[in-house]
Amino acid sequence: MTARPACARLVPMQSQSLPLFPLPTVLVPGAALGLRVFEPRYLDLVRECSRNQSGFGICLLVDDGSGEASAAAAFGTEAVIEDFDTGDDGLLTITVRGRRRFRADTVCVRDNGLQVATVEWLEPDPVEPLRPEHGLLAMLLRGLLEQVGGEHADSLDQRSDDAAWVGWRLTEMLPLSDTQRQQLLQEDDPHVRLDSLLGLLPDAD
Repeated sequence: MTARPACARLVPMQSQSLPLFPLPTVLVPGAALGLRVFEPRYLDLVRECSRNQSGFGICLLVDDGSGEASAAAAFGTEAVIEDFDTGDDGLLTITVRGRRRFRADTVCVRDNGLQVATVEWLEPDPVEPLRPEHGLLAMLLRGLLEQVGGEHADSLDQRSDDAAWVGWRLTEMLPLSDTQRQQLLQEDDPHVRLDSLLGLLPDAD
């Protein structure tokens, strides 16, 4: 992403603005993520999204060259709020779900410090069957879900042949680095994404 000017009051009709919540993690489509919210700008974000029944963008914080994670990646995922709670420390906690992927063009900053991006939504994943060369990945995912259970285990039998779904669930569950997850998030072709996951397996050679 580029400069961060003050936010204009109006956004051109052909563009769509999306408030951002940069984090040191990658959210992928279909994945759930729990967040503790305490900064005023992000409390404002949650209130705004709840009032408008809209989502916000989660982008990975990356090193901008200074040695610290201080810049947000240009590609991210829209997060929609599914649940609210209050933690033992009295802080607001929310559960969000990854939905659409986006690419941020320009970013501005509101008076309260909240970043708002003009975004382009990426094409949704096509529903295509798993290719034979990716059968190992489906077996791996089945083993993981049978071991840990969770919400996705209930969908395994219906979606284990969906190339995009298998790829996102493995991206979510495998012990990958944030950089690796970000690269997978930016890949548009679900079969190429699966090829990349195959290459990341320890015994892929």
